[in-house]
Amino acid sequence: CVLCGRTDDCTEKYGEKRTYVEYNLTVHYYCLLMSSGIWQRGEEDEGVDGFLITDIRKEVNRAAKLKCNICKKKGASIGCVAPKCKRSYHFPCGLQRECIFQFMEDFRSYCWEHRPVQEFTDKEHGGASQCTICLDLVEHLPVYTVLRSPCCKNAWFHRECLQYQALSAGLFFFRCTVCNNKDKFQKEMLRMGIHIPERDASWELEENAYQDLLHCYQHCDVKRCLCKKGRDYNEPDSKWEIKRCQYCGSRGTHLACSSMRSWEENWECMECRSIFAKSGKYSKQKKRALATSEKINGTTFILEEPSPKSPRQSSGSPHSFLLQSPKIMCQNLSPCSHRELPASNRVTMSLSPVMSNRNWSLRHRHLREQRREVCNILKELKVQVKTKPTRLNINAENIWSSALKGFRQRIFSPTNTIEVSFSNCKNRSKTNTSAASKHHFFQLLMLHLQNSSLFEGSSGKNLSLDFQALEENLYFEAGKMIAVSLVHGGPSPGFFSKTLFNCLVYGPENVKPALEDVADDDVAQTIKKIKYANSLSSLQSTLQDCCEFLAAAGCLRPVTALCDKKMLVNDILICHVIKRVTLPLESFRQGLKTLGVLEEMQRHPDVFSSIMCHKPERLSAKTLCDLFTIHSSSDVNKVEGADFWMGYLQDVESGESVVTLEDILLFVTGSCYIPSIGFDPEPTIKFLRIRYPIGNRLLNCLELPITKTYQQFKNKMEFTIRNTLRVERE
Repeated sequence: CVLCGRTDDCTEKYGEKRTYVEYNLTVHYYCLLMSSGIWQRGEEDEGVDGFLITDIRKEVNRAAKLKCNICKKKGASIGCVAPKCKRSYHFPCGLQRECIFQFMEDFRSYCWEHRPVQEFTDKEHGGASQCTICLDLVEHLPVYTVLRSPCCKNAWFHRECLQYQALSAGLFFFRCTVCNNKDKFQKEMLRMGIHIPERDASWELEENAYQDLLHCYQHCDVKRCLCKKGRDYNEPDSKWEIKRCQYCGSRGTHLACSSMRSWEENWECMECRSIFAKSGKYSKQKKRALATSEKINGTTFILEEPSPKSPRQSSGSPHSFLLQSPKIMCQNLSPCSHRELPASNRVTMSLSPVMSNRNWSLRHRHLREQRREVCNILKELKVQVKTKPTRLNINAENIWSSALKGFRQRIFSPTNTIEVSFSNCKNRSKTNTSAASKHHFFQLLMLHLQNSSLFEGSSGKNLSLDFQALEENLYFEAGKMIAVSLVHGGPSPGFFSKTLFNCLVYGPENVKPALEDVADDDVAQTIKKIKYANSLSSLQSTLQDCCEFLAAAGCLRPVTALCDKKMLVNDILICHVIKRVTLPLESFRQGLKTLGVLEEMQRHPDVFSSIMCHKPERLSAKTLCDLFTIHSSSDVNKVEGADFWMGYLQDVESGESVVTLEDILLFVTGSCYIPSIGFDPEPTIKFLRIRYPIGNRLLNCLELPITKTYQQFKNKMEFTIRNTLRVERE
C-alpha cells in the first residue's frame, strides 16, 4: 500500500486492497478514506471511488514528510483531529494503538489519548455478561475492546464482533441485536469507530440466493401413484397434472391419484390436515370421499397412508420392542388398584376372593413402602429450601388466579420458605395457623388443578389441549406448582394416569396409551368401532364412515386384512392421547423440573407413581397411632395414657364419635392429610397434668390430659377438637 507501506491483505481490518497496474498503484481502501489531506473530487467512476490519481500521489508525497508516532517510520497520512494534537500515524498502526476512526461525515480520526469514550456509571463497572453476537462473556469495563449498546442497558459487545456484524449486515440491516433499534444504535457505533458499509447485507448479495423459492414443486406424494410415467411426470390440462397442497405447496398429487375430477378442486396434504385438526381450524371438505373399492381406469384405490415425513414404525421396530418391554408397560410400572387392572385380570380375581383380598393387602403394603421411600427422597430435595420467607396472599374464593399471581411475582423463589395468608380470613393467629394456612392452600390448589381444563379424564387424568393455556404458559406453571407442593409439604396430585406419568418419566415416544386414556366420547366410540370390527367388510365400512376423522388425525392407512386394525387403533391412540398434546407435555415437564422433582421421578419411577397416580389411603386408627411418637414425664403412667389414646382412635374410626380422624390430624398439625414429605417436626404426644387437650401446630405436638377414666378422656377430646375447629371455620 502506497500510504501505509504494508502488504497485508485483510479486508475486515484495512478494507479492500486494490491494485491499478496502469497507474502502478496499490492502496488499502480504509487508508485512503482516513487520510487527512485528500478528498473525493471526482465522480464515483473516476480514479479510486472518486479519489483522483493525481490527488492520491500528492497525498503520498505529503505523507512522506511525516513520521508515524507509533512505528517511527515515514508516510503517516492520518492525523488526530483534536485541537493542538500533532500526532500522525498509519492506519494499521492506529488500529494497533487503539485509535478511533469515524467512517462518517469528515472521516475524522482520534489518537489514543483524545479518542471518544462511552460514559459509564459506577454501578455499571465490573461484572460480566454475554456478548449477544459471539455468546462469549464480555467484561463491563471502559476499554477500547468493549462497547455498550446505547439503547439497551444490559447489552454489551466485543468491538471485533460488532465490526464483523456491521460488515456482514451493511447499512440497511445493522441494528441492536437485543432491541432491534437501528438509528440510535448506528449513530453511537459510528461515533465509536465501527465501519458500517453503505450496501445491502451480504446474504442479500449472494447470486441466486433465493432461487429455491422460484422452484415449483412437481412430485406426486400419495402412497400409490397410478401414473405409469412416474411421480415426477406432469401433463397440464389432463388427469396427470400435479396439484399442490393449497396450504404449504410442498406436497403434490396427480389429479387422478387423489380422485380429483378437475383442477378447481382443493387438495391438502396429510401434514397440513393434521396441523389444522390439532388447532381446531380444520373444516370438513365437501369433496367426495374415495370409497375403498372405487376404481378409476380399472385400478383399485386404497386409503392414503401418511407421507414419509412422519414414518410409522412397524411391529418389529425398536419403538415397538420398548413398548412390549415389561419395564415400560403401564401395568407393570407399579402396583395398581383393582379397578385399574385389565378386564381379564378382574374376572380372574373375582373367581378367588381369598386371593383377591391377599393381593389387595400386599398391594397396599407395597404402596406404603413406596411412599416411605418418596418421603425420604423429598426430604433430600427440601435441603434446597432456605429460611428466607416468601409470602403469598391468597384469596380462597379465587385460588387459581391468586396462586398464579403469587408464583409469578418477581420475588418468588421455590427455594424460599413459603408463608400463606388468606385475604378473606380474618382473626387468624399467625403463630398457630401459618402451617395450617400453607397446608390448606396447597390442598385447594391441587384440587383446582385436578378439575381444571388443563387435564381431561375421569379418575386417571391426562393433559388436555387448551390453546389459551398453552399461550399463557399455564402448563409450565401447573408443573411448577405440583413440584413446589411436594417439596414444601403440600399434598401429592394423585390423579395422574399411568400414561401421563410414563410420558413424563420415560418420554412420550416410549409409551403405549390405552383406550381408557381417551376422554372424548366420540373419539372413543370411533376407536371401539374399529377395534371390535369382526370382518374386513365391516372394518372398511367403518373406516369409510370416519374417513375425515382419520385424515384429520393423520392416521389413514391401507387396510387389506382384518389384522391391520390393531396397528390403526394404536396409531389413533398415540395421535390423540400423546402427539396432540406434545407442546403442553413439554411445557408441563419443564415446570416439574423445579427443585429437581422430575429428575428424581425419572430415577425412582416406581416409588413416585405411588403418589402421582394414587390417592393417599384413607386415614385409619393404626395410621395415626404409627404417626405419633408418645412422650411422657416420669410421674405419668405412659401405658394407661396410650391405651386411652388408642381406644379413642378406634372409636373415631368406627364412627362412635362426633369428630373424625382427619379432624384430629387437623387439630394437631393444621393439615387434614399426611403430606408426601411427612411432617416437620414429626408429630408427638405428651401426657400432662392439664385440663384439656392442646394442639401445638408449631411443634406438631398433641398435649393430652391425664384422666382417671376413659369416658372423661373421650369427652374432653371431643369437646376441645369440635369447638376449636368450629371456631376456626367460622
